[in-house]
Amino acid sequence: MSKQREIFLLNVTGEDKPGVTATLADILAEHKVNILDIGQAVIHNDLGLGILVEISEKEKSSPILKDILFNAYEMGFNVKFTPISEKRYNEWVDHQGKERFIITLISRKLTATQLSKVTRLISDQGLNIDVISRLSGRIPLGEDEGLTKSVAEFSVRGTPRDIEAMKREFIGISGQTGVDIAFQEDNIYRRNRRLVCFDMDSTLIQAEVIDELARKAGVYEQVSNITEAAMRGDIDFSESFKQRIALLKGLDESILKEVAENLPLTEGAERLFRILKKYGYRTAILSGGFTYFGNYLKNKLGIDYVFANELEIKDGKLSGRHIGDIIDGEKKAELLKLIAFKEDIHLEQVIAVGDGSNDLPMLRLAGLGIAFHAKPKVKASAKHSISTIGLDAILYLLGFRDREINM
Repeated sequence: MSKQREIFLLNVTGEDKPGVTATLADILAEHKVNILDIGQAVIHNDLGLGILVEISEKEKSSPILKDILFNAYEMGFNVKFTPISEKRYNEWVDHQGKERFIITLISRKLTATQLSKVTRLISDQGLNIDVISRLSGRIPLGEDEGLTKSVAEFSVRGTPRDIEAMKREFIGISGQTGVDIAFQEDNIYRRNRRLVCFDMDSTLIQAEVIDELARKAGVYEQVSNITEAAMRGDIDFSESFKQRIALLKGLDESILKEVAENLPLTEGAERLFRILKKYGYRTAILSGGFTYFGNYLKNKLGIDYVFANELEIKDGKLSGRHIGDIIDGEKKAELLKLIAFKEDIHLEQVIAVGDGSNDLPMLRLAGLGIAFHAKPKVKASAKHSISTIGLDAILYLLGFRDREINM
């Protein structure tokens, strides 16, 4: 009876040092071993290396395992050998066609409670975690929590038992523990986003420009009440827009420049646009605000497209009217499609970011729609939400690591 091939899983653990993998690979190469799978991780200078090997019928496993054991001992490592049957290996191969998802946890500081609740839900939904990666940099002890970022990415495999229920539970965990959770299908589009479209007010900037103008005009309270009603979806955006700019009639044009120069950028905005530009992403502002301020941000951040509302100015003062079509929620979605078509970009490759109900049409249309520090109604309706850190959290949803983008 001919000897069958043997399959072993080698697990190597110990303090990380240079040359460990190379030494083990030299031994396996000497014995003409095939590598079926390999994975390695280093956490706080502790190495975990797994190698699934196939030993052919012509080779004997005992000398190979002895060589590995001896060399590992000399290097101060522990080795565990687990025989794997061909039946079990073939079952593992059959699983490679399963659906894959990326789950990203974003927090100021990741807690055990957050991790426990998320991983338990993953398990309860019948999913298996293949890889966990830290995307954010290491957090110095004692650093101000308002400045920290803690981001972990899970690559999971399988078909959720109830994907909609799982998404609802993720939202619940997020609200209970203060962690943002993004759940994305791991497909070609997720790894190849090319266009990012932003709302402006309370998204790119930490202000509602029309409210700032209203302060200067002495009508803040009236305008603010209309703004809030519009953002909640309680009043038609176009009608609210007309009501608000009518209250600005007579405001001097010079005030626009003054307000623009003092607009507070949202945390992470400059870092985000620097990286997006560096790696060739196209960017756009699609805003129910005003072109004057959109163009100011375009020049400041290097944005490619700006679509917003144009205020009518007569004799150096606001007339209380606008020029052209009003950019409302449906118009934002149309413009997103138009830019994607012009740039020859599939809608699944588009990211849309906004905070108000008038952003929902474009958030739903884009492959990745993100409700950013949004109202509860908007968060509940969007595919994803970010509420814990700044705009540069988007980089982590794209799979960027701090060590890659902080250079």
